[in-house]
Amino acid sequence: MDDLEKAILIMFDETSNAGSNLKLKANEYCDKAKEESAICSVCVEKLCFSNLVQVQFWCLQTLHEIIRVRYSWMSLDEKYFVRKSVFSIVCLEGSYENQALRILQGPAFIKNKLAQVLVTLICLDYPLDWPSIFVDFLSHLRKGPVVIDMFCRVLNTLDDELISMDYPRTSEEITVAGRIKDAMRQQCVSTIVRSWYDILSMYKNSDQELCASVLDVMRRYISWIDIGLIVNDVILPLLFELTLVDGLLEQFRGAAAGCLLAVVSKRMDHQAKLTLLQSLQISRVFGLVAAEDSDSELVSKVASLLTGYAVEALECFKRLNSEDSKSNSLELLNEVLPSVFYVLQKCELDSAFSIVQFLSGYVATMKNLSPLTEKQLLHLSKILEVIYAQICYDPVYRHNLDIFDKIGREEEDRMVEFRKDFLVLLRSVGRVAPDVTQLFIRSSMMSAAASSSDRNVEEVEASLTLFFAYGESINDDVLRNGSGLVGEMVTMLLSTRFSCHSNRLVALVYLETIFRYIKVVQENSQFISVVLAAFLDERGIHHPNINVSRRASYLFMRVVKLLKVKLVPYIETILTSLQDTVARFTSSNFASNELSASEDGSHIFEAIGLLIGMEDVPLEKQSDYLSSLLKPLCRQVEVVLMNAKALTPEEATAKISTIQQIIMAINALSKGFNERLVTTSRPAIGLMFKQTLDVLLQVLVAFPKIEPLRTKVLSFIHRMVDTLGASVFPYLPTALEQLLAESEPKELIGFLVLLNQLICKFSTLVHGILEDVFPIIAGRIFNVIPRDSLPSGPGTNIEEIRELQELQRIVYTFLHVIATHDLSSVFLALKSRSYLEPMMQLLLNTSCNHKDILVRKACVQIFIRLIKDWCDRPGEEKVPGFQSFIIEGFATNCCLYSVLDKSFELHDANTLILLGEIVMAQKVMYEKFGQDFLIQFVSKGFLTAHCPQDLAEQYCQKLQGNDIKALKSFYQSLIESLRVQQNGSLVFR
Repeated sequence: MDDLEKAILIMFDETSNAGSNLKLKANEYCDKAKEESAICSVCVEKLCFSNLVQVQFWCLQTLHEIIRVRYSWMSLDEKYFVRKSVFSIVCLEGSYENQALRILQGPAFIKNKLAQVLVTLICLDYPLDWPSIFVDFLSHLRKGPVVIDMFCRVLNTLDDELISMDYPRTSEEITVAGRIKDAMRQQCVSTIVRSWYDILSMYKNSDQELCASVLDVMRRYISWIDIGLIVNDVILPLLFELTLVDGLLEQFRGAAAGCLLAVVSKRMDHQAKLTLLQSLQISRVFGLVAAEDSDSELVSKVASLLTGYAVEALECFKRLNSEDSKSNSLELLNEVLPSVFYVLQKCELDSAFSIVQFLSGYVATMKNLSPLTEKQLLHLSKILEVIYAQICYDPVYRHNLDIFDKIGREEEDRMVEFRKDFLVLLRSVGRVAPDVTQLFIRSSMMSAAASSSDRNVEEVEASLTLFFAYGESINDDVLRNGSGLVGEMVTMLLSTRFSCHSNRLVALVYLETIFRYIKVVQENSQFISVVLAAFLDERGIHHPNINVSRRASYLFMRVVKLLKVKLVPYIETILTSLQDTVARFTSSNFASNELSASEDGSHIFEAIGLLIGMEDVPLEKQSDYLSSLLKPLCRQVEVVLMNAKALTPEEATAKISTIQQIIMAINALSKGFNERLVTTSRPAIGLMFKQTLDVLLQVLVAFPKIEPLRTKVLSFIHRMVDTLGASVFPYLPTALEQLLAESEPKELIGFLVLLNQLICKFSTLVHGILEDVFPIIAGRIFNVIPRDSLPSGPGTNIEEIRELQELQRIVYTFLHVIATHDLSSVFLALKSRSYLEPMMQLLLNTSCNHKDILVRKACVQIFIRLIKDWCDRPGEEKVPGFQSFIIEGFATNCCLYSVLDKSFELHDANTLILLGEIVMAQKVMYEKFGQDFLIQFVSKGFLTAHCPQDLAEQYCQKLQGNDIKALKSFYQSLIESLRVQQNGSLVFR
């Protein structure tokens, strides 16, 4: 073993025997060897005489690399040597015959690499410099299976590397592929096809794996060779014979079916394709799908053949216009479809997507045929059977799906995605043949209802899923009418208790389906009691599975929203049924970690609130209902609050969790009561909520540092602002004082959102409250938010920075809400005066520089309102220094310099809106400040920007006019003109 072979072995050593330094040296040695002029000779010699596969592979890899990179620079003698050597090894030719045989009998990866080297030479030299390669190769096939195998590998590699359009190709590769295919068609394709036939005939009984390889090559090449070479009295009968004859290897027979599919799928004129399909007599293979095991490789291949045939027949029907052609295409379709439907239902197929595509195309074609024939209606019925079979869960996952463990979640997610296309197809069939679809769904539901055991859980779930999905395509009139088959199915749904109703999936889809058809119930009151029973008994809210119970609560709340007044006679029944659920929700051992974020259990209280909050409920009853819910809940909170200081940390955690649940429940309950009812028509109800608010505000005192609790109370205050209206005012000072006790950014955000709600709802009525809290808020804001911009870029996407960004955004909203609701005098109050200057500087800096254009717009709008509020007439200063700050600071920096900056993108829609506000600000400044504004803005600002005199005069004229649109348009063109003149030389700001 020489040094090169040793280096190659070290380089390929995957064990820990060779250290990294040694490997590095081995790599360097091998790379240096590649630079030697005689490297091709060395590779050929070692390839033939070394028994080490690592050495063989390295030699082939190096040859491949050199041919790709340096072949064009080689001399003619070197090129001839490389071609001759590689070809001799591949074909067992000349002096290398014995050594080459060892290679061709070696591992597949060596033979594949050898084929790749030869294909690279073909791509470079065929047909110009090496025209005889394929003809010479064919003459060596008589040497037997090892050479035939290499011939197959070479043709397959040529397809993979260059010809097949299954992979993205460069324009250069497409050109080379065209050159090679043209030369092969002219020179040797017919001979190659004849050789395939001879090999198949000779080896079909003795070496079926080799024959399968030949057929795989044939399948690939059918797409671009003359179809007449395959579709003739010699090759075609052989392909059918190999597919149909029992006793041959499945792989062999499947490969023959693959060739037939390639024939069927070959691109050609549609009339010629129709003639071809008619000549195939495809019915010969129909029996195979029923005769073989449904999951065998052969059945999968035959199934693909039949589906492909149906696709092409359908395409002929769509593309051809003559009546005869359409009739013939339909005849072919009608012949093949029963077998297609059979395989779709019974067999494992590679691609569900292609099946759905074909079936969708067929259904879409049926839309244009009216009326449908009995056979076509039968086909549509069969498509429904296929959909039903495909959307059924595998029983093997039944337990996982029911307990909803990790495997169950993954399987459900997979099926949700898998079902989408099939359910779209279902709705398409429903639109084309509604009667057929409804009869099929009814039949499947009747079959599901008739079963008395759990063994058909998957079929029941699939039947209900079909009915649920079909409801999406039914128009509202049919639902409201509630007659016919749809009404019959809704009745059946509501009256059926499935034996497998304890199963999570069945229970969920049952409830979802009832809700999908709730419009039928809205128009047909006789169904109401049955619907209520379904939601309130063990099929719904009292289902043993917590996931089903929670989802039932949510859907029940939505049912109540829709049926509302119609449920008044049933309120007593409903509340009685829900007593245990209500009590469990607020119990101290309630397992909140079992709940999802969207279904936290408080939906049941929202449903109750919607029911008892109606004016149709008599006042006395309403008071009793509400009192029976609020009093025990509030009492629980009061008991905890009385003993709060004595609680151990573990006890406190449990009690805090209970209080959270109670606040969520009361919050949800209050959603059913409107402001008019609780403040005007029935103030006694409002008093109950005020007393509740009084109790819950004490939570902030007892547990001042518990952020989740504070959030829940804050949410309830929001709710009470909407519900109690102005009568909430007496409670606000206490609430705001407690909420302001914390100064974390997250706390401030929630507090400001509440203030924004109060300002928007009550406007100047909150002046006194706002005057008290504003200085405290301003102090906190300027302590927390940097005066300059917040940090950005890598490493700043952390929670702390995100909270500051959110706080900053809400601060600008807060200031904007104050300014636009006639409350700007709050900024001028004695306690707030010290924050006026920093606030103005913050607004100015933001209006000029902030990355968010909408925030900049809000700041400009704030300045516009402040100018209007604080500058009544020219010369009068309500706020000393404000006018000069606006003219010298805001006008020049925001309205001119920031707009001149190239970062101000004039082609962006939001930026143009901001420009409109900036122009409006100029108009307002002129109206309030007159010549003082013009002197500073035009004479000084425009001068600094080198604005020509004539443009400055035109600006003044537009500003003094009444057409704000014309002013904006002119100002935009002026800015664009000044940008060109400056050419980036002036640094603004």
